[in-house]
Amino acid sequence: MNKAQWQNGLSGYDELRQRILAVLDGETDDIARMATLACEVHHADARVDWTGFYRAVSPNLLKIGPYQGGHGCLVIPFGKGVCGTAAQTGAAQIVPDVDAFPGHIACASSTRSELVLPVHDNAGDLIAVFDIDSDQPDAFTQEDADALQSILNEVFGA
Repeated sequence: MNKAQWQNGLSGYDELRQRILAVLDGETDDIARMATLACEVHHADARVDWTGFYRAVSPNLLKIGPYQGGHGCLVIPFGKGVCGTAAQTGAAQIVPDVDAFPGHIACASSTRSELVLPVHDNAGDLIAVFDIDSDQPDAFTQEDADALQSILNEVFGA
């Protein structure tokens, strides 16, 4: 699947899902799964400028890694910025204009829109948030959020 195909709706997500699950078959290490998923999603769509995980390393703190793209913020407290809001609320954040998001943390000046999804393990505990940035405004839809959340849930067992 080339980058343009992901934008063709759920059929692109079906192919992305199948490829991710095939590559991760039998893999149990969360970091390896995060690295693979970030790579596959990053290279699947021209809208994507930065893709990665912020791992929940303490009750109220996210740390970067693994990711694809330029440098990201190293540490984000829960409740701060888009990623911290997703971690604190447990809800997907679809942000069409990051400049209009109260408290947005500008890790990269090129980011115009963002999609952040919570990642839970089998026990339902938050283990990370999955952050996708675009240098295009209003790049992500609810369809994107739903399809990617489904893939995350399948990979990490939520």
